[in-house]
Amino acid sequence: MSNILIIKHGSLGDIAQASGAIQDISEFHKDDDIYLLTTYPYFELFKNNPYLKAVILDKRLSRFNLIYLFTLMRVIKKYKFKKVFDLQNSSRTNFYKRILFPNAGHLIWSSSDTTLPKDKSKKEFDKNPVLIRFKHQLETSGVKTNRVMTPDFNWACTNINKIKKEYDLKKFIILFPFCSPHLIIKKWPHYNKFIELVKNKYNNEYKVLVAPGPLEIPMTKDINAVTVLNDQKALTISELASLIKDSSYVVANDTGPAHMAAHLGVKGLTLFGSHTTAYKVSIERENFKAIQVADLNKLTPEKVFEKFVESLN
Repeated sequence: MSNILIIKHGSLGDIAQASGAIQDISEFHKDDDIYLLTTYPYFELFKNNPYLKAVILDKRLSRFNLIYLFTLMRVIKKYKFKKVFDLQNSSRTNFYKRILFPNAGHLIWSSSDTTLPKDKSKKEFDKNPVLIRFKHQLETSGVKTNRVMTPDFNWACTNINKIKKEYDLKKFIILFPFCSPHLIIKKWPHYNKFIELVKNKYNNEYKVLVAPGPLEIPMTKDINAVTVLNDQKALTISELASLIKDSSYVVANDTGPAHMAAHLGVKGLTLFGSHTTAYKVSIERENFKAIQVADLNKLTPEKVFEKFVESLN
């Protein structure tokens, strides 16, 4: 038995997408112990992943913090990892490779760099959808892939009966109308009109909810929907996953919760402007679809509502 390390720092959408790759690595190395290196926001979450032996925390302090860097490298080295799967593929994880396995090839350190096709540049390869890149990386490193293209995020769910009882949740639709302040291009501005259309057609058949992140709670006052919290705090990732899983439908900007919904198998719709494409981020699934437009400001609520009604039933 050997120890195998997977590195996945984030973000939330990337965590959901990596679930299939993590499962494939674990099932291929079924006689080995699989560890995962991640950051604070996902440390507790990954403790629930059934394909991992344990989770190692990376505080991601500055690389110039030599005391921290030395401590982290010492922690990693003590496990004597036989192989590393770098699913983050960042400049930071490339830096870790130069310290830990400076001369290792793809059979020891699997990354997009060490498995790069000989006929493509990194820039060209990164134009491929993220799940196709994961699949290529794992297969080039000798891993048989069965789930990388169909990630299953259900492992992240937990019991939320208390929350559902508090808000009397039976049939409900969840909206994710927010986005990072520096990515305002991802934000669709017509959620309130969409809510009005839903209520006019379905009356009280469905509750319309928002489940904000910690910094988004003040913004919910501008959305005509029920704000779901737990003891006045934002839901944890596991609670949010469970709420999404139990929903009748999700409408979201291109954010982490949209990717969670896609890989939880729920019905839903995500709205894309010109910032990227649904194809590149591998978000469309059997039940979860995308509307792609050049300008989200010009995407009418009637168009979104039409798609919603069509796929809800």
